[in-house]
Amino acid sequence: MNRLELTGLTARPSQVWGGVRLVPLVREAPVEGLRLHREVYEGLGAGIVELGPRGRYVSYIPHGLVADWSGEDGPAPEAAGRQSAAYGTQFGGGGAPRAVPLPHHRLANRRPGDRLRFLPLHLALEGYLALHFGGPSTAWEEWSRTALRDGLSPRAEDAYLGRSVRGLADALRIFEIHPGQCGAMVYVSDALAAAFVVPHPDDYRLLHASLVEDLCGELVHQYALYGAPVPRMPVRIRGEEHIRTLGELRSAARAQERAWEEAHDTLFARDLLDTSYAFDRVYRMKSFTLWRFLPPFVRDGGGQHIGETITDHRGQVAYLKTFRLSDPQIRRGHLLRTLAGADWELDRAAAALGSSREELIRRLRAAGFSALLKGGV
Repeated sequence: MNRLELTGLTARPSQVWGGVRLVPLVREAPVEGLRLHREVYEGLGAGIVELGPRGRYVSYIPHGLVADWSGEDGPAPEAAGRQSAAYGTQFGGGGAPRAVPLPHHRLANRRPGDRLRFLPLHLALEGYLALHFGGPSTAWEEWSRTALRDGLSPRAEDAYLGRSVRGLADALRIFEIHPGQCGAMVYVSDALAAAFVVPHPDDYRLLHASLVEDLCGELVHQYALYGAPVPRMPVRIRGEEHIRTLGELRSAARAQERAWEEAHDTLFARDLLDTSYAFDRVYRMKSFTLWRFLPPFVRDGGGQHIGETITDHRGQVAYLKTFRLSDPQIRRGHLLRTLAGADWELDRAAAALGSSREELIRRLRAAGFSALLKGGV
């Protein structure tokens, strides 16, 4: 498995609000045997996840998701004297999920019954932060004692709350939800900002507004702040098609829908769907598997995403959430991959990059990796 397979999902015509374009994703039939529910956390969303001997992961974590493959309905069972996830995802009112306390233990944690709690997007972000986290594997003379002892610890990246992306909250509030909708592609200035897919339309209706609580990359925030409104793409059926009956009108409308779907997959979602990813299996749930993935970090100018997904035994995506990396984040990933591939030897890494040793050192410092190098290098 090295690509995202969105078989069974159909793109509907986009909805535009300023610089935000939402593309609804509709399923002909829900994915059988899997449901997603939301778990709310107390406090302001600042979460600490214990990762065992590796250390801690600290981030804004307003909620988690509970994957349920038990086939049961109703509330999740009580566990060890504490409340587990309440089913339903309303943002208020009597049916709102109960809040559960922090901190968390592990990014993905098995719950009683056939249920798994995981932290959406944070599985992917922790995977990116842990990229070659151990640092130099060989004590080359250029690396500092701190780098050889602690690797890249601590490692941090910046992100923005979806609520701060101009126009996103309004777009989610105003736009209609289609019958059978199980996901959405979020574009800002017509650059893919995020993809979100769930297995069932009821799950999407209850999780639709949660996109404003997701984390977005710096590039997405800048595009929303400085970008111009994007053009609408109205559907027009030309008069020369000689439509005389309602059946002919219906056929022409469906042809326009198919044309939009092809244009979306070809023009808009190309960077996401045509990329080869490195998948890391997180948890197996009977016929479903939870993965996180990283892009190849190639510097070709295209958008690159990290994310997590749940697939069935055929590789079909049941759940998907992505985070668009900024250009500096792509460069940092590219540098770390190259260094690890060269066994952290600077001369070999510089040759692989087609640059000089001095240029590689400059790029490492510009990427924020100065602490890895000795002061005199």
